[in-house]
Amino acid sequence: MREIKYIVVHCTATPADAKIENIQRYWKAHLGWKNPGYHYIIKRSGEIVKITDEQNIANGVGGHNRYSIHISYIGGVDKDGKPIDNRTDAQKHALFNKLVALSEKYSNATILGHRDFSPDKDGDGKIEYYEWIKACPCFDVKEWLQQYTPDLDLAV
Repeated sequence: MREIKYIVVHCTATPADAKIENIQRYWKAHLGWKNPGYHYIIKRSGEIVKITDEQNIANGVGGHNRYSIHISYIGGVDKDGKPIDNRTDAQKHALFNKLVALSEKYSNATILGHRDFSPDKDGDGKIEYYEWIKACPCFDVKEWLQQYTPDLDLAV
């Protein structure tokens, strides 16, 4: 069993109507990946699709994949390709429930957004928007979880 240190939240950075098959094709054809980018993808309807087993390594965050579980929602960009939190209520609900389940299964893991792995370039202990390598998942995961779970012990 893999040691899991992080549960990482992503957006697919695709239009909201993107199909999972097209996302998977992009990973293989354009990025040359043998492994998928995420373990789970959440459709606009809130349906969670398992892309690969949690014991397999997915390509979500370079340098951190060996000990991470990756979950993504379809969307994250507007019609012009600019970052936007365009999760549906169904996606938010499904994401929250999946993060709770994963945090119970991997109790020592920290839940982070992809952008939280960006370097703290100015050394102030915070990763601000101008330091992000990517905007993904296009919302602040810690802030979002804390507003719904102030009494839950989710490692964020």
